Amino acid sequence: MGLARTLLLAASDSRWLREHGTKAPFVRRAVATFMPGETPAEMMAAAEAQRALGVGALFTRLGENVTDMHEADGVRDHYLEVIGQLVARGLACEPSIKLTQLGLDVDPEAAYRSALAIGRRAVEAGSYFWVDMEQSSYVDTTLDMVTRLRADVPRIGVALQAYLRRTGDDAARMIGEGIGIRLVKGAYAEPLAVAFPEKSAVDANYVTIAKLMMAPESRANGFRAVFGTHDATIINTLERHGDGLGIGATDYEVHMLYGIQRGEQRRLAEHRKNLRVLIAYGSYWFPWYMRRLAERPANVWFVAKSIFR
Repeated sequence: MGLARTLLLAASDSRWLREHGTKAPFVRRAVATFMPGETPAEMMAAAEAQRALGVGALFTRLGENVTDMHEADGVRDHYLEVIGQLVARGLACEPSIKLTQLGLDVDPEAAYRSALAIGRRAVEAGSYFWVDMEQSSYVDTTLDMVTRLRADVPRIGVALQAYLRRTGDDAARMIGEGIGIRLVKGAYAEPLAVAFPEKSAVDANYVTIAKLMMAPESRANGFRAVFGTHDATIINTLERHGDGLGIGATDYEVHMLYGIQRGEQRRLAEHRKNLRVLIAYGSYWFPWYMRRLAERPANVWFVAKSIFR
């Protein structure tokens, strides 16, 4: 693992930095690159702006590892309310949740019931329900819960992380169950036994799994293939692969973070690709922000330039 990524991941776990670094004006200016604000209203305004550009959206309220079930219930109610507001505005914006934000660490059954309520509400609204992946210790629990949820929430997908050595097998399982996959590279500090340390190995595993997701037999059951990446090289590789298979431009999707790689986002939108941006909001943004930088440390330079514009 590179030094920059190691430092950024360490920063993401620092309580002191979370409490003090977030108050620094230059940090708040920098994070505005990735998120439009801390409120649902700001998120929805950003989603409206993306729609005007021909770009779809999904949303997530930042937070994780909630240990107070009253707070976890509040998170559930927040998502239910926001989905209702999106319906009232006629705005298509898909929810993406973390199970630990719903109290998974405290009461897994209560977290399941909350996820089920959000998923059902999303499907009733004509939307799709995404479950984010967290550290490797949560993978089995998350996949089992997503499988269980699918019985009542047919339009459901899960994020899988290409830096984990097990993800190829997990992807095959999800494809077989007809559960959508949003493939990302991964952004947690993990031991060598479970994760590839080299960027080149992660990239190679990403492309291998992506090609499995694009295979005709994978798409035969209505499986939803989504590639969450800002890596233009990988995107171009997958575009060429799709062209070779005769896959239409709208038969798979690319998801990016709000505000990152705007030029590539414009290119994809102009070529009528299925593109969505993830719009994050909320006050608990520091750990998420550090991990987003750690996913691609080159983003540090991108953010540094944006501060002084």
